[in-house]
Amino acid sequence: MNMAKTITVLKAHKRAIALSLIFAYAVFLLVYPDEFGRLYTLFFGAIIVVFVASQVFWIRRVGELGKRLIPSKRWRRGLGAAGLIVYFSLLAYSLFNGGETFKGTALTLRSTLLEAPFQLWSLGSFFGFLVAVLLWAADRVARAVSWSFKKLIIPHRLELRSPGRRHFLEQTAIALTAAPFVAGAYGLFYGRLNLETSHKQIKLRRLPKAFDGFRIVQLSDLHISAFMSADEIRKYAAIASQQKADLVVLTGDYLTWDDTAQGTVVEALSGLKAPYGVFGCLGNHELYIGAEDSITRLFAAQGTSILRGDRAAVNEGGSVLNLMGVDYQSRPGRVEAPGHPVKEYLQDIEQLVLPDTVNILLSHNPNTFDRAAALGIDLSLGGHTHGGQVTLDFIHPSLSPSRLITPYVRGLFQKGDSQLYVNRGIGIVDYPSRFGSRPEITVFELVRGV
Repeated sequence: MNMAKTITVLKAHKRAIALSLIFAYAVFLLVYPDEFGRLYTLFFGAIIVVFVASQVFWIRRVGELGKRLIPSKRWRRGLGAAGLIVYFSLLAYSLFNGGETFKGTALTLRSTLLEAPFQLWSLGSFFGFLVAVLLWAADRVARAVSWSFKKLIIPHRLELRSPGRRHFLEQTAIALTAAPFVAGAYGLFYGRLNLETSHKQIKLRRLPKAFDGFRIVQLSDLHISAFMSADEIRKYAAIASQQKADLVVLTGDYLTWDDTAQGTVVEALSGLKAPYGVFGCLGNHELYIGAEDSITRLFAAQGTSILRGDRAAVNEGGSVLNLMGVDYQSRPGRVEAPGHPVKEYLQDIEQLVLPDTVNILLSHNPNTFDRAAALGIDLSLGGHTHGGQVTLDFIHPSLSPSRLITPYVRGLFQKGDSQLYVNRGIGIVDYPSRFGSRPEITVFELVRGV
C-alpha cells in the first residue's frame, strides 16, 4: 500500500463511496429519525456514513493486495469470494446481534473468535480510512504547492516531488494507515487491562478538622460483560479494598446490556468494605435495560447503599460529611447519552444540599458539574466518559471522542470552591479496547485548605 495507490483508489471509487454514503445516511435517518435527539442522531448518522465509505475503500485495498500476492486469477476469485462471504456474515452478525457483544459475565469462544476480531477490524478500518483521506488531502496541497513553485515562482529550477521524497511519503502512508489496527490490537490485549491506581489530594475549604486526611476510593463504569468478566471485577474490588480507604464510592454503569448479569456484578463487588461504608449512584446503562430498581435492591441486600436523589450522613467526631447521589440525568437538546430527562440538572437535589457542611455528590454524568458548582456542592465524583476510552488526547485535548458530549472528560476540574473528578472507569463499551485511557481506581485524600 502506498500513497499513490491510496489516492488512485479514492479517485477511482469516489462514485461508489459517495453513493454508499448517501444510502447509509438515508437509511440511518429513516430507522432512527429522532430517537436520541436531533444532534445525537446527526452525529451517529455521520459515523455510519464514514464507516460505510471505509468498508468500500478497504475491500478494494484488500483486493489490490490480493492481485500482488496471488498470481492465479482463479485462486484470487475463489479466495476473494470466500473472504467477502466471511466479511458480510460477520457484518450481518454484528448488525443483528450487536447487543450480544457486551453481554455475559465471562469471555467466551464466540467473543474471542467472532466479536473481538470484527470490532478490531471495524475501528481500525474506520480510522485507517480517515488517515487515508487526510493523506489524500495533504497530497493535493503538496501538488498545488509544487505546481506553484514550478510554474509561477521558480520555473524549471525546483522539483519538490523528488523520487526519494515520494518513497519516504509512501512508506509513511503505509505506517500511518496501519497504525489504527496496531493501536486497536494493543488496546484489546493490553490497554483495557492495564489498571492505574491514581492518588489525588483534594483540598476543601470547609472540611472539618475531624475529616482531615479522610480517604475515599472510587470505582466507576465496571460494565460487566464478556470483555470485563466477574473475575476481573473481583480482582479490582480486592485492589480497591487494599487501599484501606475510609469510604468506598461507586459511580454507575455496573452493567452494559445484560440485565441477567445484575446478581453477578453485585456479588463480584461484595468484597468491597470500608469503615464508613460503601455508597453508589446509578449510570445510564442501568436505565437503558430497566435495572435501576432491581440492582438497587441487590446492592442493598449486600450492604451497599445506592443513593437515588437521596443523601447519607458520614459522621466523625461530631462533624458530618453530606454524601448525595442522583440517577443519570440528561437535558433535551444536548449532545449526550439520553437519561432521565430534566429541564435543569440536579433539580431534585437542591433540598439535600446542607449549608456550612461539606457536600459530596455522586453523579455518573459529569455534565451536572456546572449546576453542582452553582449549588455550592464542594466535590462531585463522576464517570461515564471512560476518559475517552480510545483517544489521542495525549497529543491534543481536542482529540478525544468524549469531548463531543462533555468538556469534562477525565481528571480534576474546579469552579470556584467546587471541584469535580471524572474517573476513567474500569470497563469498556461499544468497542473492546482502550487506548490512551487506562482503566482507573482513584484514591482521594481530603485535606483542609483553600
